[in-house]
Amino acid sequence: MSDIPTTTQGGSGETHGIGWNDAAELHKCADGGGLFHRLKTIRRGTLAELISFVLSLPDDQQGDYAIQKEGDHQLRIGEIRGLSRRPDFPKRLH
Repeated sequence: MSDIPTTTQGGSGETHGIGWNDAAELHKCADGGGLFHRLKTIRRGTLAELISFVLSLPDDQQGDYAIQKEGDHQLRIGEIRGLSRRPDFPKRLH
């Protein structure tokens, strides 16, 4: 079971940490048809690995990607950047 809440926003409950090692997929968001229309899986890894990968891209390309975390939670660039600024985010991944 995942230890990430359904959302990293709001909620009065206490966060018990993020599942940095949870399985996730990186998707390229195709143009047209809505926010997640025709998502294309291009990479799999842990949540932390995929966050690091997205943030290694040029700033103007980062918004073209979304991370699908196990448990059916989709993260867009705002949430990806927010998670990367957490003090418990793994700083360097191989």
